[in-house]
Amino acid sequence: MTLMTPRVPTIPTKRIVIVGAGVAGSIMARALAMQAGLEVTCLEQVAPDDRASAGLVIGPNAIKALHMRDPLLASAIGEAGLPWDHWRVSLCSGEVLLDLPLTRVADHGGVRILRDTLYRVLRQAAGNTVRYRCKLLACGASRQDPARSYVVWEQHGQRHRLDDIDLLIAADGRDSPTRSAFDSQPRMHQLGALLFRLLVPDAGAGRIDDYEQWCNGPNRLLAFRLPHGQINIAGSLPPAPGDNTLHAGIGPQALRAAYTPAHARPGPQAGWLIDALCANGDAICWYRMQACGIRFAEPHAQVMYLGDSAHAMAPPLGQGVAQAIEDACSAAELIATSLAGGETSPRAWLTAFEAARLERLRFVMSVAPHAAGLMLGDATEQDRASALGALRQLYCQVALPRHGGPDVGVGPVTGTGLPA
Repeated sequence: MTLMTPRVPTIPTKRIVIVGAGVAGSIMARALAMQAGLEVTCLEQVAPDDRASAGLVIGPNAIKALHMRDPLLASAIGEAGLPWDHWRVSLCSGEVLLDLPLTRVADHGGVRILRDTLYRVLRQAAGNTVRYRCKLLACGASRQDPARSYVVWEQHGQRHRLDDIDLLIAADGRDSPTRSAFDSQPRMHQLGALLFRLLVPDAGAGRIDDYEQWCNGPNRLLAFRLPHGQINIAGSLPPAPGDNTLHAGIGPQALRAAYTPAHARPGPQAGWLIDALCANGDAICWYRMQACGIRFAEPHAQVMYLGDSAHAMAPPLGQGVAQAIEDACSAAELIATSLAGGETSPRAWLTAFEAARLERLRFVMSVAPHAAGLMLGDATEQDRASALGALRQLYCQVALPRHGGPDVGVGPVTGTGLPA
């Protein structure tokens, strides 16, 4: 095992280790590497060219937060994807329930992008701060100073250890080994819904374009076009009573029955999606809807959680990735302004970060019931006004915490060059 011992710095240095170079981890690695007085290491278990075949949408609020924190990175993401400008909801029979331009509820649009394209853009921007093919073997509080921590990992068959970490940042996903090492409380609980996703070639003659959902009773479909001629399809189904398996019985016939209206033919869009699902059943990725309690920081060890490590959830309208981006931008802004103001205590950073993010996350998780009000045919005008207000707050009221001063953001960002 090699003991990673950096050169003795000429100025006081805080040692920071980031576990995971996904969305939040890569943004943090890039941001913190630019700060004087920080020694930053980011450990990623996959290879730099690893593929993550799925599409996603990034909410307007995340693009806004990223542009406030790192305009060049925001522009690079926009250029690598397609704009998300519209949200439409229909019945599988074709009847439109909602047709909402995002300009009614946001300062600008979001982005549709392949997950592996997003990772490539973010990891290239993080540069050599990220070490790849690093398998985390252990981590925990240091015996000499329980506020600090250590990590042990394996890379290219060799074990490495780094001690006296001033701030350990866990950005290693919803099954975070880092969080499991520090947090003994039960984490995941099943929410019941059975989810799936599928990436297929765009052979729909232009039927699928911007972000759209289709409903057949409790069964939901979602699809949108991606760059390079691909369509992302996703959906949800209520599980059968007593069914604890991932996708038992969900074959082509069951899928077709789930999304075919009882007394009508599927509309052209839903019909094409149903055919695509049934023709590619073996390629569908199935998983359960899960969530965990929010945890942004450990109470004793100086450990920060970002993204799914902090708040794994299945929220609507691109907020899984969006909140990971908001987390990273908020943490990066807070640490940068703290250092500039002379606040070098990681515990102070953690306290301020947790206070800033908790209220925002709780609001985000409450938006789904409001948004559902837009899709219900019997929704009152008051329901719809409440839903639109919640979406405006979600997408526009974005603020990054700053040390010793007012938060940056909240109002519209103008002249950003973001996707229109």
